[in-house]
This record gives sequence, C-alpha cells and structure tokens, in this order.
Amino acid sequence: MPPAAETVLDEVDGEGGDGGVRRRPGPRPWRRPGPAGAAALAASLFTAVLLCLATALSRTYPFGPVTRNVVDLGQQYLPFHAYGRALLLGETHGDAFLNWNSGFGSNFLGDIGTYLSSPFDLLVVAFPADRIELALYVVTAAKISAAGGAAALLFVRLCPGPWPVAAALGTAYALSGWTLNHGATVPMWLDGLLAFPLLCLVAEWARTGRRPVLGPVIVALAWIANFYTAYMATLGAAVFLAVRLLTSDETVTARQRIAGTLRATRSVLIGIGLAAPLVVVVFLGTKVADPTPVTTFAPAAWTDLLARFLPATEGVTSPALFIGTPALALALTLPFNRAVVPRVRAGWTAAVVLATLSLQWEPTHLLWHAGASPNGNPYRQTFVLSGLLLIAAWLSVARGVPRPTALLAGGALLGTLAWAARGSVEIDAWTFPAFLAAAALTLAAALLAGQAARRKAAALPALPVLSAAAVVLFVAAQAGETVVTGKRIEERQRNEVSWSPLTGPWHAAAAREVARADAWPRHRTDPGEVPGGNDVLLVGGQGADYYSSLTAEVTSSTLTSLGFGHYAKGRHPVTLDNPVTDALFSIGTRLRSEPTEPVRQDARPRARVTVTTTSVPPLVTVRARAARAPRPGDSAFVRQELLLGSSVYELPEDTRRTGHTLTARCPAGSEVWLWAPDYEGTATLAGKGTSAVRIVQGTSAVSVSVREREGPATVDFDGRPPAVRAPMQALGTVPASGEVSIDLLPDKAGIRLPRQPVGCLVRARLDSAVRRLTVDGATRVSAGGHSVTAELPPGSTGVAVLAAPRISGWRCAAGDAEAVPARAYQGLVAIPLDGRATTVSCSFRPPGLRLGGAVGAAALLALAATAGFHRRRQEFTRSAPADRSAGNADG
Repeated sequence: MPPAAETVLDEVDGEGGDGGVRRRPGPRPWRRPGPAGAAALAASLFTAVLLCLATALSRTYPFGPVTRNVVDLGQQYLPFHAYGRALLLGETHGDAFLNWNSGFGSNFLGDIGTYLSSPFDLLVVAFPADRIELALYVVTAAKISAAGGAAALLFVRLCPGPWPVAAALGTAYALSGWTLNHGATVPMWLDGLLAFPLLCLVAEWARTGRRPVLGPVIVALAWIANFYTAYMATLGAAVFLAVRLLTSDETVTARQRIAGTLRATRSVLIGIGLAAPLVVVVFLGTKVADPTPVTTFAPAAWTDLLARFLPATEGVTSPALFIGTPALALALTLPFNRAVVPRVRAGWTAAVVLATLSLQWEPTHLLWHAGASPNGNPYRQTFVLSGLLLIAAWLSVARGVPRPTALLAGGALLGTLAWAARGSVEIDAWTFPAFLAAAALTLAAALLAGQAARRKAAALPALPVLSAAAVVLFVAAQAGETVVTGKRIEERQRNEVSWSPLTGPWHAAAAREVARADAWPRHRTDPGEVPGGNDVLLVGGQGADYYSSLTAEVTSSTLTSLGFGHYAKGRHPVTLDNPVTDALFSIGTRLRSEPTEPVRQDARPRARVTVTTTSVPPLVTVRARAARAPRPGDSAFVRQELLLGSSVYELPEDTRRTGHTLTARCPAGSEVWLWAPDYEGTATLAGKGTSAVRIVQGTSAVSVSVREREGPATVDFDGRPPAVRAPMQALGTVPASGEVSIDLLPDKAGIRLPRQPVGCLVRARLDSAVRRLTVDGATRVSAGGHSVTAELPPGSTGVAVLAAPRISGWRCAAGDAEAVPARAYQGLVAIPLDGRATTVSCSFRPPGLRLGGAVGAAALLALAATAGFHRRRQEFTRSAPADRSAGNADG
C-alpha cells in the first residue's frame, strides 16, 4: 500500500493527526449527502427491505397470518409496550414509579429502564391500542435499520471506500445471525446492536480529540436505552479503540495514545454518570429480584460454533455468527491482503481471533456478561464479534478488491470452515444450498471486479458496467442469503420454542370487560388467564400476573407460598382463581375465559368471557394481633390462613396415597382444593362433576385444553420444577359421604406431592372472615400513581395491612407521623397502629433514585466543565496564530 493509503486508515472525516489545530467550519448551504451519508441511508433502507421480505416469506405477521410472538417477545415485550403506550397516554392507574397492575404492585421505573427506555419505544404512541403488535414490529425494524446505517457510517468514517459496499456490509451487521435469531425477538437487546458502531465512533472521536460533548451524550443514550447490551457494546468499543491506537501511524507518540485513552475513559464515565438515575435503579432492582438458578457455562462444540457462521442455522446453545458468506469471505482475506499495512492486518486479525476465543472461555464469558452467567442464551455478546468481523471485511475491500492470492487464501479458509462444520446439529436443510449459491455469486463478483481493476491498472478504458455488475452480484449474494436465513429462523423458532398467539377478539373482549368492571382502588379486577402472559399489561386490571427480569424475590416467594403458580423459575407469577387469595388481595371482580376454539399460530384467539363480582375486604385491612411466623413445613393452605387471620380450610390429617389415588375425609359440601406445585399431569375428583378448562403456557407452546364431557371434573397441572410451578386448583365439591377420592394421571413417571396436598374450603368460615376484615378494615381508600391513603375506624390497633407485596421502596406512616420504611406482615406491606391514628398512608420510591440522581447531577457538571474547557482551548488555538503574527509585525 502506498504511504497515502497507509495514513488514511488513521483518519476520521478525512482529517488526520491526533489533536492538532482545527478551525470550526462556518455555516454551509444544504448539499447532497457525501459517501458516508449515502452509505448510512442506503444501509438503513436496504436493511428494512430485507427484514420485511424475510418476514413476508415466512408468512409471519404483519405480512402473514402467523404469530411472531415467540418466547419473551409475546410474554414480556409486547405486554410491556402495550402498558408503556397506555402510560404515556395517561390511561393507567400507576405512574413511572409504580405499576399497580402487575404482581399486586411492582417497581415500574426498573421495568422502564429494562424494557422501555429506548427512544425508539416512543413510536408506540403513534399506533392505536389494538395495533400494538404492528407498533412493536415497527420499533424492531427501526432499531435494526438504524444499526445498519450506523455501521455503514462507521465503515466509511474509518476508511474511505465504495459506499455501496459499505452499505451492504452495514446491512450484514444489522441482519447478522444474532439479530435474526435473538435480537429481533428481544427488542431491548437491539439497542446494544445500534450502540456498538456509535460507541466505536465515540472512541474514534476520543482518539483524535474531537466532539468531547457529543461523545458522552451518545454513551449516555446507549446506557439509558439498554445498559445490559450497552455494557457489552462498550467492551467492544474498547477493543476497537485498543486496535486503533496500537495500529496508528508511527508518527503518533505514546503520549498521544495515552491522551486518547484518557479522553475515551472520560466520555464513558461521564456518559454512564448521565444515565445513572435509571441505571442505578435497574441495578438495585436486580439485586432484590427473584434469583434464577446458578448457571454453569459450558462452551459450545467447535463444530457447532463453526456451523453458526453459515446461513440458515438457529439455536441458543451456540453463538449466532452468521454475517453472510460474501462478508465473511472478505473478512477472511484480511490476514492475506498485502494491500493493507501489516500492523493493521495483524491488529484486526488478532482482535477477531481473540474475540472468538473469548466466547468459549469461562472467565471472558463472565467478563462479557458482567460477572454472571445468564440463563438461556449464553452468547448475548455475539453482535460485537459480528461488528469486528465486518470492520475487518471493510478494511480488506475499501481500497479495492483483494488480490487473487488473498482471495484464494480467504476462500480456502471459508471452504475449510464449511467442511469442518458439515456434521453439526445446527445445520439446516437450507444451509449448504444457500451457502453454495452465495459463494458462487461472490466468486463471480470478485472476477468482474478484478477484471475492472486490471483494465484500470493497464491504463485501458475502464468499463463502469464491470464494477457495477460486481457490486450488484455481491449485494445480491448477501441479500439472498440473509433473506433465506431470516425466513428459516422464523419458521424453526415457531416449531421449536414457546409461542403466544396474536392478540385478537379474546384480548379485546377481556379488555372491554375489565374497563367496564374496574373499581380501583375500591377493589381489584383480575382479568384471569389470557393467552400470552403478563395478562394485566395487555388487557388491564390488577392481578398477580407479572413477567419481568426484575420481579422482586419477596413478590415471587410470597405468592408461591400462598399457592400461586409461576413460570420462568419464579419471575413470572400467574393468577390464582381462589376465593381465599381473592379476599387477601381484595380481588372483587374476576374474569373467566372459555376458549371457543383451539389457540393456533395462524389465527387470532376467541373466547367467551364471563365476569363475577364478590364481596371482599378493602385494599387496606387491620389485624388486631400479629400472626405466628410461618414454619418451613407449612402448606399453602396454612400460609393463606395465617395471612387471613382465620381458619377456613379443613385440612384432613388422614390423607393417604395409594398408587395414583389420594383419599381423605372432609366436611360434606366443602370445596376440594389440590395443591401440587411440582406435579405434571391431571387430577380427577371421583363422582359427578363438570367439564374443566385449563390454559397451559409451557416451554414448548401455548395450548388450550377444552374438555367437554360428562362425569368427573378433570384438571391439568403443569408443574416442572424449577422453571414451572402449578397453582393450587379446585377439583369439586365433597359428597354427602365426606369421602374424597382423587385420581392422578401423571404425564411421566413419578408423582411429586407436598406433605399436605389437600385442603377443603368451608365457605361459611371464609364468609365470616371476610365480614370481620371488612368491618375492621379501611372505610375509604384512595390511591395515586405511586401512593395509597386509607381512612380507618377510630381506635384501630394492631397492624394495618396493604394488600401489596412489601417490595423495597415502600414508606408508610400512621396519622401525622413521619414516613418510615414499611414493615412486612406475612410478606405484605404493614403499618403498626397505636389506636390513635385514623389514617395510614404509603408511598413508593424506587430504590436508588436519589443516588442515581446525585451521580447524574455530578456527571452533568462534569460534562459542562468539559464543554467549557474545550471551548476555551479552541479559542486559544484560534487566537494563537494571529497573536504571533502581530508580534512579528511589531518587531
């Protein structure tokens, strides 16, 4: 490479050097975008087109009838965006601090920082409530398209070259295997995809001493949007900066390299500080969240890792490394491309190799994931490696098509990789046909580009059609392979992982009934089971259903101990249709749904929705004395009675199990309840009964069991510890003989039951307990966005109990006393009473808000100081030449 080309690799925006004197350009008239702008715009548009095409070919919504709500997309992100839209439009009972709908009261600022803090999420307000899936698709497409544009911009800023190729490589980054396999169904991770190229630009500005204010602002936006993947993107940008500093021109001194590193560190620290008001709240929220089981990292088989570079592969146990055969071929030519200076080749090759190895080594795996091996996908940082590979591809092609020797060597590496991966379980039927077709088109593009280069080198008339045809073939190969990969991943995910149906008439009917019956805060309205999960966020109401990475441990443990079920290892508690817990949590209105047809992937679900209203105690009740502390062996029936303050169940002492049959004696006319959280199978109460309907939302699919039969009532249990615990369920009424016989039919060998699985509810006892709590409870309850106030009968003593889990952040006071951290009563919020106070009040403030605000204020001051210092420095450097000139004239 000639010296001029060697220097250009160290330039940004066409400017060389490291911190020399620069003049601020004056106002310029509008003009057409240059190569960088054209590349960014083309990459964004091209990315959007290919993403939509892949979606359409897989017949997936919004271009087909099939749901795209796989895994957490349907159970978390769709409901959170629906609720976020309602919050922005002022249609919720809660506010940015507290979500009254979910988990009987949850820290919503933490959820905002986890799921809804990206600027792109504001787009949901442009769509009606019944088009929330379309809104989420648009948000997803916008993030992916922006990432493609940012990557293309980075490439051209890093090294000038043909902008159409930069646009194609930007699209390759945006639609990498990581995006198609994971990011598209976990929209919050896509903010990290966009953050990586932007943070690399920030690193480049720091290296050259430019944009000291904009850099920290971009860091702050990245960390606010999603601090989890922003952390990974920041590590990736650090690798980028290290390579750039180590491969700089020899004229760059060690002092200049250190200065660039310090400037980058300053930008990162100030940016993270600006994001602290949200980041600290989320961080502290994770500390009190329900813990997931410890995961031991197991590296993927090397055959599977190599296979993931190929198209149409899918899975979560190996890294999704696909970037397209044309782009990968270019990246593999870099070590052999003698047109690129040796230090640049060595630096970027080492970065890519080490980043790949870091995926497979546990210490670096933990570094990428902030010290904790995640449950589920263990390769969430893969988008960074994809970015590094594409930077290598761009550096190899920016100055022209690599020479035949480099192309042959890169092609040999590519062929060896494909051959080594041929036996992997990740290989799809479409993998090698798509790979071979893309490789053939790439080879044809290289031959045409080489012919054009040879004509130019021989001073022959250049044929623009050759270069244009080469670019077209390259782009076609990249686009076709990407679309095939996206299509196959969509189809395989629907068949292999859990899914939720599209929102439809079932959800609309439930939402209408909830809105009609809502009586908050007089009592709660529980929408019951609606397909999709996080039901109250989708259709409204106030219930236990809640699925978040920040589900508090006290919420999960309290509800589980009372007989509620859960998914996601405790982070997704679900509703419990039980009259005792309805009384405990003031659920006065309950919806029950009966599906009118099986729930399918390609249809919107329908159901008949009924509404039942019962008398329940108010949201704030009074216990005259404290109940005994729960014991480790207490059943869910005992835990309910302790919290209620009354004995309402008859707990048979002589429950016997013979084979697959449970027998016991209970009072005639009482209701039989079975508590079997770890049991998977069916339970039938012998005798005359009614049909039973149970929605099962497991790990493989959402299915609806509709039994229309006469005879005993059959109920499904879906316990699969530790991920899934089944809620207690009613089996029917005890006959006049008092004999209870329960037939169990497990889905697999072995029946796991607790020590006291059967409880018989005596309704008369429960009615008496409800009347007592109503008479002694609050006479009036009012609730704000994150507060509640209750008026109590005069002379109330003991403890006032707010029917909400005692999560961190609650502060309460009785009467005019100063608010203090709330106490807990059997897991719920409690306020001691002395007989003089006639009111109690509680308010919620997310933990970490004050600390984060203080850090954010300090970071803002640091940013202002940086701006002031930079401005004074610019003024000094501008005036210095004029001063010297004047001095010479005087002399």
